[in-house]
Amino acid sequence: MQLISAGPSPFARKVRVLLHETGQNEDIERIDIASSPTAPHPTITAANPLSKIPALIRPDGPALYDSRVITRFLDARAGSNLYPEDRIWEVLTLEATADAIMDAGVLMVYENRCRPEDMQYGGWMDAQWGKIEGALDALNSRWMSHLSGPLDMGQIAVGCALGYLDFRHDDRNWRKGRDALDDWFAVFCTREAMVATKPT
Repeated sequence: MQLISAGPSPFARKVRVLLHETGQNEDIERIDIASSPTAPHPTITAANPLSKIPALIRPDGPALYDSRVITRFLDARAGSNLYPEDRIWEVLTLEATADAIMDAGVLMVYENRCRPEDMQYGGWMDAQWGKIEGALDALNSRWMSHLSGPLDMGQIAVGCALGYLDFRHDDRNWRKGRDALDDWFAVFCTREAMVATKPT
């Protein structure tokens, strides 16, 4: 199998962390590409009609895309139970919350990178950050007991989302007023899989 990826992508990082955590890293060939919304790479377009990273090319079926689809597939393949049935709705909600943080963070990057400076809209950027802050506040106030429990895909997704904020939006200081979440991430980001996939 082949994983079409990009080093900075937090969605691709989710998949790569899962591969490390479940011992499947050597089973997947990683194809790193540079792509953007305005100039999608033909490799990703051929695998995903939406031209979004990541995509997983399989020898025995159509390519899979959307990080949540890929992680469910790889979790089932490994039998690793990162989507445990006894708390599946919590895991999926936590993963969706993390993915929404990533979505908003990536859109902020695109606003700066893809639009001419005179067309950028500060109010729209602030609205995206407002979504991120709302999600971070919810994580800090409602989700710490889950985040501190046994490893699951919700935790991996949150770890990758926070790592992306550090990587692309460090000047926004997401940690301020969120000590519990900051303390959790300080430990979680030292996991071998997180260290191995840290964007540069």
